[in-house]
This record gives sequence, C-alpha cells and structure tokens, in this order.
Amino acid sequence: MTKSDPVLQKFRLGSPWQAVDPFLFVAYHLDAYPVGTAELGPDATLAGRPLGQDFGNPAGWNMYHGQTVPGFPQHPHRGFETVTYVRQGVVDHADSLGATARYGDGDTQWLTTGRGVSHSEMFPLLERDRPNPLELFQIWVNLPAASKTADPHFSMFWNEQMPRVVRTDAQGRSTDVTVIAGTLGDTEPLAPPPESWASSPDSDLAIWHLELDADAEFELPVAAGPDTHRVLYVYEGSSVRIGETDTDAGNGILVDATVPVTLTAGAGGIKILLMQGRPIGEPVAQHGPFVMNDAAGLQEAFDDYRRTGFGGWPWPADDPVHAPDTGRFARRPDGTVDRP
Repeated sequence: MTKSDPVLQKFRLGSPWQAVDPFLFVAYHLDAYPVGTAELGPDATLAGRPLGQDFGNPAGWNMYHGQTVPGFPQHPHRGFETVTYVRQGVVDHADSLGATARYGDGDTQWLTTGRGVSHSEMFPLLERDRPNPLELFQIWVNLPAASKTADPHFSMFWNEQMPRVVRTDAQGRSTDVTVIAGTLGDTEPLAPPPESWASSPDSDLAIWHLELDADAEFELPVAAGPDTHRVLYVYEGSSVRIGETDTDAGNGILVDATVPVTLTAGAGGIKILLMQGRPIGEPVAQHGPFVMNDAAGLQEAFDDYRRTGFGGWPWPADDPVHAPDTGRFARRPDGTVDRP
C-alpha cells in the first residue's frame, strides 16, 4: 500500500466477516448439501454431529441449529436489521407476527426487527435426485436509536425484480453487478424498509454483489459523502487488484470511498460483496440476538422477550417448513400474499 493507494486496510475473512458502522457483520453460508429426504433433510447420516450446534462443516455442510432440516429454528431479535441474499437454495421463513415465506435462488429478504420479532430460518432440501447447494449472505445492519423500537417489517426483493448493471470494459470483458441497496449510476435500488438506515437520504448505504470476468476492469464510483465507509469482501475466484493492492479471495478490503477505485480481476475472475454507508455513530451494545445502545437497553430487551415472546409463536413447531412443491411466496401478517 502506498500513499496514493485507495486501500486503507486489508484483513482476512473469518466467521463471521467483520464489518464497520453502520453494518454489524456478515454471515456467509456455503453448504454443499446432498440429496434431500421426504422430510426435506439431508439424505446422509447425522451420526456424530452435535445436533443443535452443528457448525463444524463436516462433509462440506452444516445442520446449524436444525435437528431434521438444516437451519435456525425460532429465535428472537431486536434493534437491527437482517438482509438475507440467497444465491443458491431456498429459505423457509416464519415469524411471531404470523408472516411466512419461501424465498431463494437470487431473492433477498430485508427484515427490520425493530422493537422485537422471533423468526425461524430453515433450509429445506427440496431436490431428491440431485444435490442441494446453499449459498447465502446474511448481513446485519444496525438501526439508529430512534428506530430500534419501530414496528417489525420485512420486504421481499424477488430475483426477477432485482436491479442489475452490466458494464463492459475497453477489452470487452464484463462485470455483472446485482444492486441490493444503493444507487449505482442511473440504476436505482428497490425501496428498503421505511425505518431502515438505508431509507435516510444521507445514509449513502449500498450493498452490491459484483462478479468480474477474467481480467475485467470495473471502476467504483465516488461515494456521495466524505464520511462513507466502504468495504469490499473478496470471497470467491482467483485474485483482484484494488487500486495498487493485489489480493486473493478470502480477504476484506477497506477502501477510501472519496476517490474512484479501479478493480482488475485476475485470470480466474472474481466475486466481491461491496457494503458501504455513512456511520450511524451511536454506541453499540450487543448480546446475542439483541443490538441496543447500552446495557439498560439490552436488559429491557431480555425482559420484554421473556414477558411477551415478541408476540408468541403461532406455528406448530419451532422449525416449520413448507411442502416440497410450494413455490416462492411471502405472506404478510395481514394475510396478503406476494409472489415473484
């Protein structure tokens, strides 16, 4: 790194991926699930796995907190947002407000937990004659204090509606960008939830997924303001040059967002998740599934959850899944149904 290099910091990606304000972290799930069973679980032995806490990745996949179907049975949240971008596989969602959904294969769910919601996120293995790969990013985005007690809300960004940008460099090599949040050139994103930090006009929050062809060049534009934090998560492919710094997959790069930055992919191409935003700049107190501003806020969250269950749990099981032939859909607490 030189004085003129826009790269400010380079770090190895752990689990989860570390993030900077206004983001909290990124959980990246890549599971090579085998063929599924009639119960939508893996057609493979679970012997020896610590079911309920299976994160060791034996055989290239995890059950996580699931017992039969992989995933995360009901658990509470308060005070932040989850943005879940599923590139492969499907997720079955259910929550304490009575909402439920099945989404995946390019869809994104943006959930504002606000004053509190319990939900489950299960990964049903629908295919019984071929493997069921799962790849998703779950991004935790903080909420400002004024929004931590907002009503819970979730938005579905169906794959067919997601804005995409394809840029071709002087040599005819392409970069494909999926715009989850934030304006890119003339391309506007879908509207984030109303209480999200992304809905603030000056938040400059963006989430873009970039896929560069071999040797492709792509220039990142200057951010809207001087305070914007911008991090590039280089997670799959060969290598990339960012400004004057070469890096391989498995690294995070904090860059200066006040200058344009040229990305040049290596011979094998590269995939990058970009996250940026103006910091909220408030104290963060986190304990497990609750993210507040201080210890008193955390204690109140625990007390409220013990007292109310954030609305209770209207489902017959902690880990509900839909029938195998159920398509992608979202049913909201008021009963309205949204489909791609």
